[in-house]
Amino acid sequence: MAEELESSGISCGRYKAGTLMKLAGVKAKQRKKFTATTNSKHNLPVAPNLLRQKFDVNTPDTVWEGDITYVWTAEGWLYLVVVIDLYSRRIVGWAIGNRMTKQLVIDALAMAILRRKPSSNLIFHSDRGSQ
Repeated sequence: MAEELESSGISCGRYKAGTLMKLAGVKAKQRKKFTATTNSKHNLPVAPNLLRQKFDVNTPDTVWEGDITYVWTAEGWLYLVVVIDLYSRRIVGWAIGNRMTKQLVIDALAMAILRRKPSSNLIFHSDRGSQ
């Protein structure tokens, strides 16, 4: 804020700018630190991309998509894995944990399979990360 005022020709140091902002009830928006959660540089086998970005599905329980994100909770950061049916766009399975592991993905997929009992021609699509 002080730099912006200075560039406009108004003499103001950073402490005075801070005081004025406090009096006006204005707070600076803090930048969030970027955390990489996808490791694409691994030597594990990678499944072929069967969907090729064609996410329009006409039948339920034929194409599921999975992803991992992290969520701030009262316990700290937790990883959330969700599996959605691309036909209905509904969550069919999920798992949450404090570490991003392949078991977390397996648990979410197992929940979805137990709940929906899909046929053997189901396609499970993900970003093909190491988990």
